[in-house]
Amino acid sequence: MTTTGAGTDTAAEDRVFAALANATRRELLRLLRDEGPQPVQALADRFEMRRPSLSEHLKVLREAGLVSEQRSGRQRIYRLEAAPLAEVQDWLHPYERFWRQRLRGLGELLDRMPDDDHS
Repeated sequence: MTTTGAGTDTAAEDRVFAALANATRRELLRLLRDEGPQPVQALADRFEMRRPSLSEHLKVLREAGLVSEQRSGRQRIYRLEAAPLAEVQDWLHPYERFWRQRLRGLGELLDRMPDDDHS
């Protein structure tokens, strides 16, 4: 996820983050991760929403590159595409490092403070 100004990398990044912002879409990704490729009807059976609404969520995930669709006869089989998630992890890594350093500093400060045991 490198940025080349206002190029397509930023647009792709935005689509992935927008897709992940919704709890239903995150649950769809979890189901596909844990249970493998599934037909849309099997996925729809797991949610209390109409199939067109679920199809809209799958469309957002597909456009973000997080799932792929394969037609098998009349069925549409959805599969997790994890590569964009690795890119998100790469983007988040500096923030994880930032917070680890901050927590390490807090731990060191707490270690230097005298114990206040008045028991």
